[in-house]
Amino acid sequence: MRTVALTILMMSMVLAAGQAPAQTYDFSPAPAGQDSYCLQGRIWGYPGNCQFSSYAQCMATASGTNAYCGVNPQYAFARQRRGAYRDRY
Repeated sequence: MRTVALTILMMSMVLAAGQAPAQTYDFSPAPAGQDSYCLQGRIWGYPGNCQFSSYAQCMATASGTNAYCGVNPQYAFARQRRGAYRDRY
């Protein structure tokens, strides 16, 4: 009887774990003009608070704190789209 109960318990745990969705990441860059700059620092970590569309907005928020502004890594490291092949010669 104990074996049956343990088997049922183990099967329910396996089924419950199998239904957990995997965490996915979206590596596509955000739309241009929004979230271009990130407030970074000890409190914010990396990449930080990326809700600023201009450097001036970010610096105004960072004013008086131990933080700084940097380019959003999604923009800085985004791959450039390739255009049509052109013969350069």
